Amino acid sequence: MQPLTPYLALDNKAQQLLDQRDNSVIPLSYSEAQILHCLLQRPEAIISKEELLAVGWPDRVVALTSLTQCVSTLRKKLEPYPEIQLKTVARRGYELTISESSHVHMLAINDGRAIRKALVGVSWSVKVFGITLLTLVLCLWWYFSDAHVMLKHLHHWQADRQILLNVGGFHGMARLYHLDSVASLHPSMWQKHLAPEGNHIEGMTHFGAFAATDGHNYSFTICPGADTGECSGDGIVNITAIKAEPAGLNMQQFIPLSKQMEQRIRYNRIILPPAESNAEVTEHNYHADIYFPVAGELLVRTDLSMSLVYEDSDSGQFYFSACLTDQNCITTPIKYQLRGRFRQYHSEISGQPADVFQVTVTQKELIKPDNVSHSAMDFYREIRKHDIRDEELYFYRIYSDNKTAVWLVPLMGNIVAWTTYNQVSL
Repeated sequence: MQPLTPYLALDNKAQQLLDQRDNSVIPLSYSEAQILHCLLQRPEAIISKEELLAVGWPDRVVALTSLTQCVSTLRKKLEPYPEIQLKTVARRGYELTISESSHVHMLAINDGRAIRKALVGVSWSVKVFGITLLTLVLCLWWYFSDAHVMLKHLHHWQADRQILLNVGGFHGMARLYHLDSVASLHPSMWQKHLAPEGNHIEGMTHFGAFAATDGHNYSFTICPGADTGECSGDGIVNITAIKAEPAGLNMQQFIPLSKQMEQRIRYNRIILPPAESNAEVTEHNYHADIYFPVAGELLVRTDLSMSLVYEDSDSGQFYFSACLTDQNCITTPIKYQLRGRFRQYHSEISGQPADVFQVTVTQKELIKPDNVSHSAMDFYREIRKHDIRDEELYFYRIYSDNKTAVWLVPLMGNIVAWTTYNQVSL
């Protein structure tokens, strides 16, 4: 195979030209192939007519018109390639010239040698312009890519500090995740919502904890015993304060009340057998009960479920469901569901590992309640706004073990939730 340009080659034995841009073939006669081969041996040299006659018609005596007709036909076959010129030199012969600096955009991108050859043949000004243009195109592609948009969202989060929490009468450190624009990060922003006189949980000795704030909501989550190992999934507490005024949550009363609320109304949590190893589809399900205490209001609970169905290693289908009720069931359950496609990115927040799930929403459903209590009105407004405007959401998994995971969830703004984890065979 004899190259003419970075994308066009002569196969002399097969008597054809091969255009590598689309793998098309241009057939040649024996004489055309031999004459072109001869000219390629000495590009930009004048080859006499006598030599070309001997090459194109060996052991034969033909008229000069045969050469003229052959060259004319060859030129027509080379017309689609203006960088190749087969010139007639009066009274001397023919000359083949190939411009290496033209039509660089036609290069076969997998032909490194051809690309280098083409680049060597262009001027420095063209090279600089080409490199600048390529850099600009790559920058624009990166700026508008999903990965860059994800990083812009991710970089607003920080996890560079811990705060001390007293929950149930025991002190523990919580890793704090916060948006970089938040000014108030003192532990009192979380602690003030627990009533000191009722801050006792029977049997509490130690816990693992995470806290988060977006500047509007202050949330924390604890798992008893998780500071010395994995979370068992038992006794998880997820609390989010949506008001600046102290909520006055009495933990002694809260624990039995939360159990009653979870037993009375439950939509998203089911008891599942272990996933089968040969299942056709595996659903990764995460569940949490999240409580929103507000001073003087009924305790509001969100029964939250998230499911991931992988279609390859880092993308697939995403399902989200939240059901909201208050402690006296005055508010008919507010149900909000969405589904979409996710892309998963493995990244970090201030050096802490984080899996980012970029969710493109394809379907949403809000089941409106017959009645909304004053306590639940803020939640209804927020969920309704989600239903109207959400097209892309970001979920951050900041901790995981065999039974549980901790997420930053875009609900009521951004909150932290410790979830239980199950695999479902489908």
